[in-house]
Amino acid sequence: MMNDIKQEIIAAGLPEHVAIIMDGNGRWARQRGLERIYGHKQGVDTVKKVVEAARDIGLKYLTLYTFSIENWNRPRTEVDALMGLMAEAIVRETPELMRQGVRIKVIGHTTDLPAGVWQKISKLIEETAANTGVTLILALSYGARWEILRAARLVAEEYKAGKLENLEHLDELCFNRYLTTAGIPDPDLLVRTSGECRLSNFLLWQCAYTEFYFIDKFWPDFEKDDLYLAIRNFQNRERRFGMTGEQVRTEQNFL
Repeated sequence: MMNDIKQEIIAAGLPEHVAIIMDGNGRWARQRGLERIYGHKQGVDTVKKVVEAARDIGLKYLTLYTFSIENWNRPRTEVDALMGLMAEAIVRETPELMRQGVRIKVIGHTTDLPAGVWQKISKLIEETAANTGVTLILALSYGARWEILRAARLVAEEYKAGKLENLEHLDELCFNRYLTTAGIPDPDLLVRTSGECRLSNFLLWQCAYTEFYFIDKFWPDFEKDDLYLAIRNFQNRERRFGMTGEQVRTEQNFL
C-alpha cells in the first residue's frame, strides 16, 4: 500500500512545506502503564520514520513542533528528561541525517535551552548546512505569540535606528523577514496527531492559509503511510485563498 500511495502523491505534485504538531507521547505511554518519558522515546523513533518518509518522496521542508515555550511549565523531571533525550538523539542520529542529506534548522527562543543541548544542536546545524535534501526545521522553545512580539520589537528597533524609514512600507512580505521563519515558505499542510484540533501557539502567522489535517493516532503510532495519506488528502482539496472556486479554476487553466 505504501509504495502505491507514494507514487500517487509524487505524481500529483507535493506540497512544498509540511508542518507537524507531534502530540500524544505522554498519553500513549499512560495507556500502556508506562512513564511519560517512554512515550517521548518512542516519539523519537517516529520522527526518524517521518523524516525518512519526507526524504523518500522529495519533500522540501518539514517542520516539527518539538518543544513549545509552554512546555517549560511541565514537571522539572520531565523537562530534564526531554532535554537529555534530545541531546542523545542528536548525537546518535547525526550520521544518518548526513547520509540522507537532511539539512537542520531551528526556530524558537533557543537561549532558554541548556547550554550543552544548544551546543550539540548548533554543531548539527553547522554540519548539515550544505546538505541539499529535505530541510528539517525543529521548533524548540517556540511560541508563535513570542515570535510575533519579537518581530514587532525588531521592527520598532530598526525604525528607531532609521533603518526602516517609512512604516507605511511595512507590508506582509517585509514583516516576514523579521520572523524566525524568514526565508522559509509558509506551511501548505499542517498535521496534528492525537485527535486534538487546535494550533497550540504554533506558527500562527505562517498558517493563515495552511490546510489542516487532524488524525486520532498518538504520535508514537504515526506511520509513514499516515503522512502520505495526509498529503493525498491535501491534494484533493481546493485552496482558494479568499477567491471563489471559479476564479481558482480559471487561474489554474490559464497557467
